[in-house]
Order: sequence, then structure tokens, then C-alpha cells
Amino acid sequence: MNWIQRKIYLYNVTFGLYMLDWWERYLFNTLVIVLLWFMLYNTSRYVTTLCKSMYGEAHEFEGAKWAWQFDRSDRHHRT
Repeated sequence: MNWIQRKIYLYNVTFGLYMLDWWERYLFNTLVIVLLWFMLYNTSRYVTTLCKSMYGEAHEFEGAKWAWQFDRSDRHHRT
């Protein structure tokens, strides 16, 4: 039994999936994958929003290069 097979076996025993039929395991695993996808997607959106609010947002395309500027309250003081 290699490492991956042991992890799958441990997963099946831990969550009690070994006593389910093949279609019930498939349904359970599909729900787990969808739940993990939603969690990762929303976490990435939250972290992106948090970083933008903490560090500012890059914007203003000037010609062939990007001008990375931060939105700050003291922006009108810059020349």
C-alpha cells in the first residue's frame, strides 16, 4: 500500500465512508469538493479585497507602462 492509498483509506475510515455504497461516496465527495471550492474562492476574494483596502489599488494606464499609484487621502498634495 503506497502513501496515496493509505491517505485515501484513512479518509474513508475517518469519515465512515467505507460503509457507504459507491454512489453515496461519490455524492459525499462531490459535496466536499464543492464546499472546498466555495471556501477557497471566497477566501481569495476576501484576501484580494483586504489587500486592496490595506495597500491601495493599482490603476491608471499611461501609454505602454502601468503607473502604480496608491489611493490615499493626501493624493491632492502630490505634484
